[in-house]
Amino acid sequence: MAEITITGTTRTEFGKGASRRDRRAGKVPAVIYGHGETPKHVALPLRELGAALKSSNVLLDVVIDGKTQLTLPKSVTRNPLTGILAHIDLVIVNRGERVKVEVPVHTVGKHDVDGILEHVHNTIEVEAEATSIPQFLELDVDGMAAGTSKTAADVTLPAGVTLVADPSMTVVHLSEKSTAVEETPAASTEGAADAAAPAAEAAKE
Repeated sequence: MAEITITGTTRTEFGKGASRRDRRAGKVPAVIYGHGETPKHVALPLRELGAALKSSNVLLDVVIDGKTQLTLPKSVTRNPLTGILAHIDLVIVNRGERVKVEVPVHTVGKHDVDGILEHVHNTIEVEAEATSIPQFLELDVDGMAAGTSKTAADVTLPAGVTLVADPSMTVVHLSEKSTAVEETPAASTEGAADAAAPAAEAAKE
């Protein structure tokens, strides 16, 4: 998994006004907490943080006042209109520590072409060492028949990764394509023929 170093600053002002000033300066308000430590309010560079968060479950080595703290993004808030990062919560982790995280599931293989693959859950919860969290997990759908499903128990887990989610939780379902064909009611056809008959007789006269 990715591990990125990012340098921030300590926040000494709080409230909406202070947060707006940070964002105008290209910084994102953040809180670092966990392991019994007093929460730290910091500001991180927007551009660097945005680039780092493109990697799933990225580890951030946050440098504040010359001290480095290993963290894992826990909650990310974005502006609902612009999508720009507005706030982030970072939880402290230690190397070798096992953590529970949501990991994206990617499908591989070719399923029945007569089916439409529906992703019921895009992620599943697993437990892994903080520095060995997989960026994604694979679910083999090769030969999957229409009308069937694959569950969390079917997802391939790397060594050292254990499943936390309910094994019976449906991850993908292959729906059957509709084969219904609309037919013109017989009554409508007969009605049209009956209506045409008088007109034909009139034409002969």
